[in-house]
Amino acid sequence: MLERFYPDNEADSAYVIDYERLYEKGCRGLIFDIDNTLVPHGAPADQRAVELFARLRGLGLKTLLLSNNKEPRVKSFSIQVGADYIFKAGKPGKEGYLRAMERMGTNPGQTVFVGDQLFTDVWGAKRAGIETYLVKPIHPKEEIQIILKRRLEKIVLYFYHRKKEERTS
Repeated sequence: MLERFYPDNEADSAYVIDYERLYEKGCRGLIFDIDNTLVPHGAPADQRAVELFARLRGLGLKTLLLSNNKEPRVKSFSIQVGADYIFKAGKPGKEGYLRAMERMGTNPGQTVFVGDQLFTDVWGAKRAGIETYLVKPIHPKEEIQIILKRRLEKIVLYFYHRKKEERTS
């Protein structure tokens, strides 16, 4: 039952993922969460985010920001990094992910999602058939509802890591 929340991949940060390798494997579209995935919650795009999206465009990858936030937050960030966006995405519902792929002209086999939360980001992407990367949250300061989810995430990740260790033993 918990497997539905397990990420396909983990990374310390969205900034250390080997996007060149993903491109070589056939990835053509990347969907990103914003807050605590690319920048601290509510922060504008920083130089690192701007450079990452420029690099991804240079590789030939399409990018889209998928956020449950309101449009002013998401639109502002998207302008700064030069990516398309969907606001009030309704994650973990799969509809936002499907719309994102439609906009990018990709299918689940060509798309990767990068986010920091299991119960919204990862679960929604998996429901849409998209490969997932769970990244560590950038900043510990979060809203109370996210703090509560993080406690549950720790339980799920405990079993995920235990199962992963069993497979490699």
